[in-house]
Amino acid sequence: MQRRAAILLLFGVCAAFSNIGCAYSPLPTPFQPNSNAPFLLVLGIAQDGGVPQTGSGPAAGIGGGAGHQDLIFQRLRAPEPAFRRLVVSLAVVDPQSRERWLFEATPDIKEQLFRLDIWAPVPGPAPRLNGIFLTHAHMGHYTGLAQFGHEALGAKDLPVYAMPRMASFLSSSGPWDQLVRLGNIKLKLLDDGKPVQLNQRLSVTPLRVPHRQEYSEVVGFIIEGPEKRVLFIPDIDSWEELDAQGTRIEDLIASVDVAYLDATFYADGEIPGRDMSGFPHPFITNSMRRFAKLPMSERAKVRFIHLNHTNPALLPGSKARQAIERAGLKVAEEMERVEL
Repeated sequence: MQRRAAILLLFGVCAAFSNIGCAYSPLPTPFQPNSNAPFLLVLGIAQDGGVPQTGSGPAAGIGGGAGHQDLIFQRLRAPEPAFRRLVVSLAVVDPQSRERWLFEATPDIKEQLFRLDIWAPVPGPAPRLNGIFLTHAHMGHYTGLAQFGHEALGAKDLPVYAMPRMASFLSSSGPWDQLVRLGNIKLKLLDDGKPVQLNQRLSVTPLRVPHRQEYSEVVGFIIEGPEKRVLFIPDIDSWEELDAQGTRIEDLIASVDVAYLDATFYADGEIPGRDMSGFPHPFITNSMRRFAKLPMSERAKVRFIHLNHTNPALLPGSKARQAIERAGLKVAEEMERVEL
């Protein structure tokens, strides 16, 4: 009853502010699983800075004053749950074993764990996680680890799965080395292409991808359950550079049932006055052109994620979102669920 009352209150607040676009809510009613099948939850879809991003506002025009950015700001002015978006993160839950794993430790990890405890509660002491998988050492993907340290939760031996350079960075660079030294986290090494067996029903396989590697390698993950496989690549420089490594994104899509793929920017010129070649990510428009060659059944697997606060595809009903949907593709939504 408390959950239902809280959700009704949130919808009531949105109704009161519907004149500025708050009628859309990203938070569906917590589901009641109808089986013991393991599942994946999307806990965030935004780029590292989240939505809104630091410094965004009417004077900044969100990111340059474009019309869709002004509309995004209008939605941000409304109370929660209006149009704020959390930094990209997934959770995997096994109701049968009562285990949970997190993918990425974001700056929004407090809210994400709070939502996870509502939507997929399990017993035990906080943080009620059996491990965290990290893709790389950029701010949106690992800095939430600080919440498990001495000043906050004070976790004990929380498994953190990372590639060798990522693990070395955490164990030798402050303040992260304190988490290791005090036993708040316990580093578990990943190996490119080698599956990690989580339990009898779930496994995770890291895949090296080309992206800026100032402090660590960069990986995506294939998450495999009894019935389905999910691909998660939140950051990559380009599909063409992945081709050069000997892996085609089309082949990866063919090998899974759902593919969460980097969609940081919709198109070139999205950030006025900035040379966007300095932000290497595949534009959604480029991905749409490339994926247009795929059968509709393959395109339907793609769910774009890791959207920058300037990305017009954030807006339901926008021309960008309509173009994506006409192409047979989707934009990921917070709290969407995929049975594994």
